[in-house]
Amino acid sequence: MRSVKYGETSLVVSLFTELFGMQSYMVKGVRKEAVKSSLRASQFQPATLLDLVVNHQERQGLQHIRECRWAMLYTGIDRDIRKQSVAVFMIELLMKCNKHPDPQPDLFHFVEDALVALDIAIPIVTANFPVYFSIHLSHFFGFRMEDTYDADHNVLDIREGVFLKEPPDHPHWVGGDLSHGVSQFLKAQQPEDLQDFSLGRDLRRRLLDACLQFYAIHMQDFGKMRSIAVLQEILD
Repeated sequence: MRSVKYGETSLVVSLFTELFGMQSYMVKGVRKEAVKSSLRASQFQPATLLDLVVNHQERQGLQHIRECRWAMLYTGIDRDIRKQSVAVFMIELLMKCNKHPDPQPDLFHFVEDALVALDIAIPIVTANFPVYFSIHLSHFFGFRMEDTYDADHNVLDIREGVFLKEPPDHPHWVGGDLSHGVSQFLKAQQPEDLQDFSLGRDLRRRLLDACLQFYAIHMQDFGKMRSIAVLQEILD
């Protein structure tokens, strides 16, 4: 979710919805001091999970929300600055990749489940979450890393997303603890698996850098992640 102020009292929010994919909504009057509507500006924060009733019209740029309520009230993300930073990173990465108004229910449920898992995560899982989310999110956008790692195939070709015996003839590859770390995350099928990953701060940072390099190669106009500096500082 992303929101920008519109006029004196309203918001324009970009939401990833289960039924309609990415959509932009006009939310009128929610920034007034006294709001008579059931809608509240506080409901439209990044990573919030909402149940909506909307007026959806094809070929209309801005849609309108009729009713809104929290689908879930966080108990961890709203109180833990580390989890907040991870959630903001997750939403920014999602929105960089997912810009089209097409229903993607599998992607929607993956993101929803990831946020629910982050909310209750123990500290070591929270620290490993950005790499886990980055590696598994790419599957939904037509490119992915294949876990073919073994003792002989231990060089990760970031451009092709495969493990090789020898470095490729381009600079986009990693080896050693980085390629082994990527393989570990590829094997993690659920966030709770991350509690067994004892990784140092520097290795996690380099793994995340490799993941973002992977996205920059495969996603047109990927650019830089604005949340990465704050995320790395907080997780350090």
